[in-house]
Amino acid sequence: MQLEFLGTGAGSPSKQRNVTSVALRLLEERNAIWLFDVGEATQHQILYTTIRPRKIEKIFITHLHGDHIFGLPGLLSSRSFQGGNEPLTIYGPVGIKKFVLTALQVSESRLSYPLHFVEIQQEGKIFEDQGFTVYAKKLDHKITCYGYRVVEHDHPGELLADKLRAAKVPSGPIYGQLKAGKTVELPDGRVLDGHDFIGQPQPGRVVAILGDTRATKNALWLAKDADALVHESTFGKDEAQLAHNYYHSTSKQAAEIAKKAGVKRLFLTHISARYAGKAAYQLAYQVRNIFPETRVVNDLDVFDIPFKK
Repeated sequence: MQLEFLGTGAGSPSKQRNVTSVALRLLEERNAIWLFDVGEATQHQILYTTIRPRKIEKIFITHLHGDHIFGLPGLLSSRSFQGGNEPLTIYGPVGIKKFVLTALQVSESRLSYPLHFVEIQQEGKIFEDQGFTVYAKKLDHKITCYGYRVVEHDHPGELLADKLRAAKVPSGPIYGQLKAGKTVELPDGRVLDGHDFIGQPQPGRVVAILGDTRATKNALWLAKDADALVHESTFGKDEAQLAHNYYHSTSKQAAEIAKKAGVKRLFLTHISARYAGKAAYQLAYQVRNIFPETRVVNDLDVFDIPFKK
């Protein structure tokens, strides 16, 4: 599991930062990519990565401001040209379906794959399968905006092969049955419970990716004990009033959320063009006394999300 930042700027692109898009790379877990927001020129940014558009399985849109969605029609069309034929699902606020379908219709674009929409009508669980659950909660922005909490399910414990060998259990199909948790009778009459030979489950990882927002208690819920929190930082730590007026957050507010929620790492994104060069990094430096594991991300940065030890 990795986070790759395709765009880290706020509002409009600059020479240093494209507008918002984050890729959650789940290639080992499900051979897929999930995107969170698709700002203008996201498909151009992808050209500088190893991401293949046909691997994009799901797209989660936080809100309908242009710097978060204007890249969608182009990306969806290019996915057809580049061999994409697997279904793709877009999650987001009411209106995202109309935006996408209108753009495709007016441009007479034809997709080579099924396109599905899940317009979020209420907060809570919006997706679940055997490997992951995704939750959405409303944030405090000028228009309807969501944050997402991605929860990886726990991995089954490893088969304790040393313990089996010590018990003189013959290798072969029996090992597979025990790993599946079955009760097995051996040729010598012993009855073994597979659960006695399986180690502790490996806890799954949690990633919280928030859209634009003022400080809000829903951010705490989304970020609770997360391994990684992606939080906007449009304003510096001493600009709380400006942030409130424009429905955004300061780096200090993001750090306070990370600390209260007990997250492992905080990634600051949605950086205003006012913070160019070294000035952008000050957004992190000035709040590390609140939350030491804070980092301002750049376009094309990639970060591993390791398992808990």
